[in-house]
Amino acid sequence: MQKECVFVGLTNPKSISNVGSVMRAAGCYQVDQVLYSGNRYDRATKMSTDTKKASSSIPLINIESLGVAELMDAVDEQTKIVCVDLIQGATPLPAFDHPEKALYIFGPEDGTIAQHVVDRADFVVFVPTIGCMNLAASVNVLLYDRLAKSSRALAGDELIRHSKDVNNNVKVRFSP
Repeated sequence: MQKECVFVGLTNPKSISNVGSVMRAAGCYQVDQVLYSGNRYDRATKMSTDTKKASSSIPLINIESLGVAELMDAVDEQTKIVCVDLIQGATPLPAFDHPEKALYIFGPEDGTIAQHVVDRADFVVFVPTIGCMNLAASVNVLLYDRLAKSSRALAGDELIRHSKDVNNNVKVRFSP
């Protein structure tokens, strides 16, 4: 049995805030690694005046540093490639069964995934919305769908105690 392994691939992202929100989602949903292509994000971080420098236990890696030109070449052969975008002929996310090992590739904020990448993918899925969602919102929805369809979704109060903010002391006082 292969180990569950989840990668998120961002195609030439440009927004620091979007990538930051993707990283937060990656932490919440236990993604193993976030990969990105292109140089727009690197340029944007150099121009940023954000002094928070939020740390994350999830690696954020530009694939050029790995010596590869395509996101899908940064993972092993057992990892299934799943393109996520509004692409004609794609499978609606509610009908999709997630593979154990997956690299989910998302298009840039102002474009789409290249045809040659879609042609090499094992699966192409879309979130059935009216209009397109923000990049980070799309990543959150995809990762939530993966969780909701897994055995990890059956969590309880222990997970809530571990995950909640320290200022949250509210409890359910009635039996739903």
